[in-house]
Amino acid sequence: MRVHIQPDQVIEAFEGVRDHPVFAESAILMRNGQLPAEMIQAMALQPEILRAFAELSSAVYPGGVLDRRIQELVILKASTINNCQFCTSSHVDIMKQLGIDGDPSSLLDDPARLTTRERLAMEYVEQVLADSNRIDDGVIDRLREQFDDSEIVELTILVGYINMLNMFNNALGIRYRDEYAGAADR
Repeated sequence: MRVHIQPDQVIEAFEGVRDHPVFAESAILMRNGQLPAEMIQAMALQPEILRAFAELSSAVYPGGVLDRRIQELVILKASTINNCQFCTSSHVDIMKQLGIDGDPSSLLDDPARLTTRERLAMEYVEQVLADSNRIDDGVIDRLREQFDDSEIVELTILVGYINMLNMFNNALGIRYRDEYAGAADR
């Protein structure tokens, strides 16, 4: 990680958000005497950012109106496109905990295993990340056939949100070290 953290600072900042549902996996780690994953550690250097992350996350992920499987696939697709090791690997583990396929990454390689809504969401992610000013009207028309307006808004904010987190993690050299693998079993 390209920033230096002080464990005491992380622990103090995390204390203010530890009961927030967004931090369930990190709370398990903390109860077991470990620090949260590196992304949370970095955000803890600015407690206001950590609190804002919790609030925005609860509105978009895992909250919101989109099916959790679609949310996870959107995160996985965007994170793969952005080459974000932290988000790709951590969400593969989260998807496994949720019972979403034995190898969630393989879902992106085999569109036949996706529903129509999921395939369309993946196409939308690709177009938004490629050039959000040039999204094909046909994709928008098909999106409107499958998703209502509030779902389209949430889908779009989720793509932007995970894109921001991918950039944050990549720029700061934040790595996922299997912290969430089996977290539900601890």
